[in-house]
Amino acid sequence: MPGHPPGSSANAPDSLASNAMGTKDLVFTVLAALAPLTLIVAVAPLHFLKGGAAVPGGYLVAGVVMALFAVGFMTMSRYVRNAGAFYATISRGLGKPAGSGAAMLAVVAYNALQISTYGALGVYANETFKNYFHRDVPWWVFAIVGLVFVGWLGYRGIHTSARILGALLVLETAVLVVLAVYVLAKGGAGDWSAESFAPSRVFDPGNGAMFALVAGAFMGFEATAIFSEEARGGIRTVRRATYIAVAFIAVFYAFVTWVIVMAYGVDKIGPAAEADPVNLVVAVFDRYVPAPITEVMHILLLTSAFAALLALHNAANRYFYAMGREGLLPRALGRTHPRTKAPWTAGLVQTVLAAVAVVVFAVFGIDPYLGLLLWGSALGFLGIICLWAFCSLAIIRFLRRQRPRPASSGPRSPRGSASPPWPSCSSSS
Repeated sequence: MPGHPPGSSANAPDSLASNAMGTKDLVFTVLAALAPLTLIVAVAPLHFLKGGAAVPGGYLVAGVVMALFAVGFMTMSRYVRNAGAFYATISRGLGKPAGSGAAMLAVVAYNALQISTYGALGVYANETFKNYFHRDVPWWVFAIVGLVFVGWLGYRGIHTSARILGALLVLETAVLVVLAVYVLAKGGAGDWSAESFAPSRVFDPGNGAMFALVAGAFMGFEATAIFSEEARGGIRTVRRATYIAVAFIAVFYAFVTWVIVMAYGVDKIGPAAEADPVNLVVAVFDRYVPAPITEVMHILLLTSAFAALLALHNAANRYFYAMGREGLLPRALGRTHPRTKAPWTAGLVQTVLAAVAVVVFAVFGIDPYLGLLLWGSALGFLGIICLWAFCSLAIIRFLRRQRPRPASSGPRSPRGSASPPWPSCSSSS
């Protein structure tokens, strides 16, 4: 039956909690995984390094491309409702063998993204602890503490996680809005300009690397489909949350990065990023906002990393759960807690994997930022991009066979809208 793949019955003893997440919960969970504050402070400087003042416009262009992909992906949601979203979609379009391969790739990708973020948490916590208490505690101590809390919250169930993620996301967003207000109120560098959105600047031939990096800011928006079995209101809720998430990422990041451009000036943002990318955004906080707000920002970097860890933990363990339920991994992974309906065995395995990775990196003295975070996130990003490409092919093939009715909600788009998000990814399929 369309929309109810094998093993997804809400009445099964080991089913996930039905009607546990509304649109707001889904949006908060997805956006928390993207860690807005961490992205703006730690990652956006790399975007400016490659694209200069064109970065804000780049986010809007990327948002349009991702919205087109989302239309096709959400159209498929009428036919598949499964915690293993990529697996179910690719299986329906390209066949079970391709879907099984995609499932394993998704398991690796989401776990790599989740585990790598412990490197960021450890580094941020170490720096914050030194600043406040003047003691140098190893990064892995903070990573293990965070790991225990993430595992416990995942065990408590998705509703508890969603509430915490929502609160942390609001705080992250608020501090970025405060930064924008102060920069705008003080006039920035003095030359207000819409040059960042000019087509001639955005589509400059030298901005290819910028677009590749900007695409990473949208990484994970498709995770709304992972929680489709737990969504209150079914597929309509998942669609609504997906479109809201894509729109928020594109518009909010474009606005905040434009404010940062205005803080430096159109012609100075690129050289500033080259001179000191690490402190590019921190310097804007130091220059424009009161010191207490900057201190709050540093603390919220910790909560931002923690929120990303929790959201990615929930996504990764649901892939373990879905693959266990389908028999692609040990079926014990397909069990849920009788009270919270959380996939507790999958969550335990994911937590143990993360603990092993942290211990290995600590024992061998590998840098948590340049090693764990960089290597793990690169592996995860590459995996998700390949899944986008395979998913696009599966959607096009499936919808051509099915000749579906027009989607009942969300923006309309021709079948070709499911084309891979970035042309360079098509070769991966």
